[in-house]
Amino acid sequence: EVTEISPLPQEKTIPMEQRRFTVYRLDYSARIRGPDGGYEQVIIEIQKAKFPADIMRFRRYLGNQYQRKENTFTVRVDGKEQEKHPHIVAIYFLGYPLDRLQAPVIQVVRQCYDITTGDRLAGSEEFIESLTHDAFIIQIPALREECKTELEQLLSLFDQRRVTPNDEHILEVDETAYLEKYQPLVRLLHRAISNEDIRDVMDVEDEILRDFENLERHIDHQEEIIEKQGKTLGERNKTIKEQGKALEEQGKALGEKDKTIGELRRQLQQLQARD
Repeated sequence: EVTEISPLPQEKTIPMEQRRFTVYRLDYSARIRGPDGGYEQVIIEIQKAKFPADIMRFRRYLGNQYQRKENTFTVRVDGKEQEKHPHIVAIYFLGYPLDRLQAPVIQVVRQCYDITTGDRLAGSEEFIESLTHDAFIIQIPALREECKTELEQLLSLFDQRRVTPNDEHILEVDETAYLEKYQPLVRLLHRAISNEDIRDVMDVEDEILRDFENLERHIDHQEEIIEKQGKTLGERNKTIKEQGKALEEQGKALGEKDKTIGELRRQLQQLQARD
């Protein structure tokens, strides 16, 4: 039973050349109550484009969910109230494919094993449940055209192969192809696309993503230049070091030469003194 679902906005203002805009990330969190009265906290991350900082942002976001005071619930044990921490499940919707795994829906499941025998351990522990998490990764580009499961049928609502020729924001969806329990979601999506404000937001989002991609290309170019300059400086430092070593050897040779000349002068003086 889903007892609560709430958006978790993350707002950040980013300065760029000749403009300043605000990135408004809207993630979701749902609290689910199980048959035993315990809770699970499901966090949902939606990432349309791939950027180098994605992993760190996901890690910070996940860490924040573990720390949030709101992500607790209270139970009565022996007449006393105790604060509990729900097990966290992370769901990531990716608008880009992973590098190696091609499955449209990937489930990451934690398992406990006896390290000595290798046997899988049955049952659960609050300590482990509170500090580790399962995850689901949905790769939108990898969705199959022929749905094999009910879940894949639901996710096909986001299949980018259904994009209309004239507007990449609109997908062609046959409402009758979906189960009755999914009809409210389909109708909600239909209403969303007919909302001019939402369409304006999507247009602005595309512009921001293009700016980010241009910025990323510029940064990559600058990093390439810096790397080449670093190699040049490294070669120059190596040359200077070798020259310094050569000068040091020359200094030693001159020192030996001066020592030899001094010894010859001493011997000459001794010969002159005998005469």
